[in-house]
Amino acid sequence: MTDLVISKLQSSVPGLTVPSLEALDLTLREKEITGLNGRSGSGKSLLLRAIADLDPSAGDVLLGNQSRFTMKAHEWRKKVCYLPTESAWWFETVGEHFTDSNVDCLQKLGFEDDVLSWKVSRLSSGEKQRLALARSLSRLPDALLLDEPTASLDESRTHVVEEVVSSYAVSRSVPVLWVSHDKNQLQRIAQHVLEIQLDGSIEEKA
Repeated sequence: MTDLVISKLQSSVPGLTVPSLEALDLTLREKEITGLNGRSGSGKSLLLRAIADLDPSAGDVLLGNQSRFTMKAHEWRKKVCYLPTESAWWFETVGEHFTDSNVDCLQKLGFEDDVLSWKVSRLSSGEKQRLALARSLSRLPDALLLDEPTASLDESRTHVVEEVVSSYAVSRSVPVLWVSHDKNQLQRIAQHVLEIQLDGSIEEKA
């Protein structure tokens, strides 16, 4: 069982200008995608960062029966993987960012075998977005927190990413929290859709 259980979680980043989200109780089920929608600035990214233990927060998050407080932060983030809209790249070539050169999902995401030799400087924003997803999946996380993972992609590439993530969720029995402004996309891929309201509460949409 690898459900991600969120208990009384609330971001406590100092100096925030956005309205505070209510303390959140939520269970993200294994093999399922939960969509998250809300207006710009409503706190979607802050919520994902809090779950990933990247920002200060109150409450707890459990992966299965293991609390985030029982492991070091970098170990938690390896298991509960946060993928931001704009990914970071620190080496010259793509392959230097992968610990395993045999990455099956690269081909599924539309890349040729020589992609690992590509220079990061020549990548488009869409290529970076797909490669960042491949990099995350190559590390076999136990939960995925995706922040607008198809924002820079055309329709065909968007559907490819949706298929790859859905397949990973089922095959690896992991929960996925997917942030998107595209309500049609969330209706298409998610088993549950949540929306952040103006007052900071979170409601499930039919």
